[in-house]
Amino acid sequence: MNRRLFIMLSLAAAYTAPLAVQASEFPNKPIRIIVPYAAGGTTDMLARVVGKHMSDSLGQSVIVENKPGANGMLGSSMVARSASDGYTIGIATPGNHAANASLYKEVPYDTIKDFTAVSQAVNSPMILVAHPSLGVKTVAELIAKAKAAPGTVIYASGGTGSSMHLAMEQFAKMAGIEMVHVPYKGSGNSYIDLLSGRVSLLMDISPQALPRVRSGELIALGTASEKRLPELPDVPTIDEAGVTGYRAGSWYGFVGPKGIPKDTLGKLNTAINTALRDPATEKQLKDAGLQVVAGTPEAFQTFIEAEVKKSAQIIHDAGIQPD
Repeated sequence: MNRRLFIMLSLAAAYTAPLAVQASEFPNKPIRIIVPYAAGGTTDMLARVVGKHMSDSLGQSVIVENKPGANGMLGSSMVARSASDGYTIGIATPGNHAANASLYKEVPYDTIKDFTAVSQAVNSPMILVAHPSLGVKTVAELIAKAKAAPGTVIYASGGTGSSMHLAMEQFAKMAGIEMVHVPYKGSGNSYIDLLSGRVSLLMDISPQALPRVRSGELIALGTASEKRLPELPDVPTIDEAGVTGYRAGSWYGFVGPKGIPKDTLGKLNTAINTALRDPATEKQLKDAGLQVVAGTPEAFQTFIEAEVKKSAQIIHDAGIQPD
């Protein structure tokens, strides 16, 4: 009897041992990072910078795949439908992982339930910029002009429901003004008309807006950050300028499909955080106008849930409808 029991236990150990080894060896094949937007943008740059460092630290290739479409929903739905083994992760932004949930009636995933938060990565503060032809140099002057002639100030954004759009709607509400919104397909396209003066205002992340401010093409009226930006020490925050409590910015992080095993999730989180805190990587991101956040999966999940509620409130109050 003891001999038979010994043989059975030995066989069971023989079958389970490879499974244990396989789990402990994650990753043992390439990891995919799906970017739900086109190549060349901030999300793409973040994925490639972090992915390279992850590849070095994990000893496996990290492949970045751009899957743009449907305001980020195409790529995000691919992540949600992937196997929960940690080999496919994606980039979460205020659009595909916050605003879309309230902006569209049919979203092919549940932002909260269908993903595993891995780590927040970076924040990017926003800058309120104006074309010189608008004739204002401060937030106070802008508010006074808008109140004197409601509906005459025209602002651009990278699209209906984009972080740029929501930031401006929040600003307008808190400042008590009315402006006209002109959406474009992407941040880059909005600058064509802004730099020509066809539209007057834009609220955009610092990597996009800062070069135009430095060149003198646009005027920085205020920053949407908590503190003044080191790159623009003489430009007050919008809060300082009189719109008390105003904050706006874009954020980026990593998510995977729901159900990623705890050990695998821990390895992914460690690899991403190690990459973000690497001095060379952190400098590269900082030079691009991004502020490293990093953090735990739990903290990022809580953050996403709060952002979904915040976006829903802005969209409801402003009556925003998709194009």
